[in-house]
Amino acid sequence: MSGRQMVRPGGRSARVQAAVHTAVRELLAETGRDGLTVPMVAQRAGVTPSTVYRRWGDLQELLSDVAVERLRPDTAPSDHGDLRRDLTAWAEQFLDEMASPAGRAYVRDALLGDPDGGNAGRCSAYAAEQLDTVLARARERGQRPPGVEEAMDRVVAPLMYRILFRPDGLDAAYAGRLVADLLGT
Repeated sequence: MSGRQMVRPGGRSARVQAAVHTAVRELLAETGRDGLTVPMVAQRAGVTPSTVYRRWGDLQELLSDVAVERLRPDTAPSDHGDLRRDLTAWAEQFLDEMASPAGRAYVRDALLGDPDGGNAGRCSAYAAEQLDTVLARARERGQRPPGVEEAMDRVVAPLMYRILFRPDGLDAAYAGRLVADLLGT
């Protein structure tokens, strides 16, 4: 995003961001990505095109910002009472969401409009926060979980690589094997 930090603004700025994000999602559903333009988004959102350009720079950066928001988890990971079950359920859900056509499109958009790497960092932080929740629960139960970075390297990284570059054969069993390998079980 050309050095601009996209934070959760308040007041008018928050309303503009929400209106523009909603307009993008609606127009993508109606016209598809190839037909989308900044003037269309601005008109639908009830703002001027200059507002969109000033805030996001260009259409790709806007799509990237919208994608990052869509990739943010809505809820905490489920608690199944055991580290292996918690981590396996989380990895399967992560795979299901990211490997879906919509998930892949969001990942692509998040990365394409991200010249400084900030959006990739935000997406990575979302996964790390979710894993931290799972691993903290395990510690509270007296289990000895791996660290967040190890889980990122051994579960999230291979899943994302396969989702982006080798999606054939991706299934819940693959996610389960990654978790089993991480936990040494």
